[in-house]
Amino acid sequence: MISVSQAKALILNHTSLLEAVVTDLYEANGLVIGEDLYSQVDVPPFDQSAMDGYGFHFSDLNNTQTLKLEGEIPAGVFYPHAIPSHTAIRIYTGAAVPENCDTIVMQEKVEIKNDQVVIKDPHVKKGLNIRLKGTQTKKGELAMQKGLKLSAGAIGYLAGLGFQAVAAHPKPNVCIINTGKELTKPGHPLEPGKVYECNSYSLNAALNDLHIQAQSSFMVDDNEAATIQLISENIGNCDVMILSGGVSVGDYDYVASSLAACGVETIFHKVKQKPGKPMYFGKKGKTLMFGLPGNPAALLTCYYAYIVPAIKKMMGQESEESKTVMMPLSEGFVKKSGLTYLLKGKVFGKEVSPLNSQESYLMNSFAAADCIIHLEEEKTDYKKGELVEVHFIDQ
Repeated sequence: MISVSQAKALILNHTSLLEAVVTDLYEANGLVIGEDLYSQVDVPPFDQSAMDGYGFHFSDLNNTQTLKLEGEIPAGVFYPHAIPSHTAIRIYTGAAVPENCDTIVMQEKVEIKNDQVVIKDPHVKKGLNIRLKGTQTKKGELAMQKGLKLSAGAIGYLAGLGFQAVAAHPKPNVCIINTGKELTKPGHPLEPGKVYECNSYSLNAALNDLHIQAQSSFMVDDNEAATIQLISENIGNCDVMILSGGVSVGDYDYVASSLAACGVETIFHKVKQKPGKPMYFGKKGKTLMFGLPGNPAALLTCYYAYIVPAIKKMMGQESEESKTVMMPLSEGFVKKSGLTYLLKGKVFGKEVSPLNSQESYLMNSFAAADCIIHLEEEKTDYKKGELVEVHFIDQ
């Protein structure tokens, strides 16, 4: 058995960044840019009205505040010539400002009398309410650097620069295989000796938090031949394969042997942790293979501790260390030596509290958890107020 820190290091050492591919901006939320992006246009692309109002040449005011009204310019319409001297033109928000118009007064601060515009703004000054060409971004300017994550705001910004698609590190293709003769899909009658399958539901929801939809999800009985067939049929189509159940050393645990039969290299099998001691990690080509315990709370704990950091590295996203803090315990806790405890926890104010129902099969506490508390392998006695390592759950 290896330690939790060794297991984490081995997984990340065997995880590669997925090559950037051209991705439509509509599909790019949460992805990381794979190249520097330079603006294709000036933004605004022309001097632009900042509001609905009246535009004129400031020097035409002189000692009078009255100008002749001369037409209008809606947004999207280009006014091809200069406005005549001593006139004002009706102009709307976003419209292109004529070449000799250098000031716009908002419509609430004028009065219209017999085709005359009377300026009622005592603070009017040259350049008022005009967005100058290129004041946000200039053509050819570096717009976003390689390695930045695309948020809703970033995607809107890039679309406004004329980008329809960008090179970005893609989401990994994930395949889920749940093993166990006892499993029944929710919505069906529960026969004696059966339990409802929930692991695919929790894994899919957790993947959705990373903007990922599992490519495929299967259930298979505790049958080695069937397990080998399912793995072999799907291993070439995914970047990450997650198998739940059948990962220990019981008579009906066939995951490790099935993976070996499919040519998967075992990197480690068993970790000094609770829950999730029998966890498996292997690799075939660039495909990462995770064998997680079938107990639902143990499975989800291992997913957050190990698979999330690997997926984020594949996508070029920030390290999980940014979501790790040291916080004081709200109460004492006693554990056995020799295992790192991964406890479902919840933050209350400035303290973190281990939740009740920590056993590996109990999911009720995960419904309330917002973090995983890591308690050190050899340490046994934790006092109230003692600082512990807290890993926040992606939600």
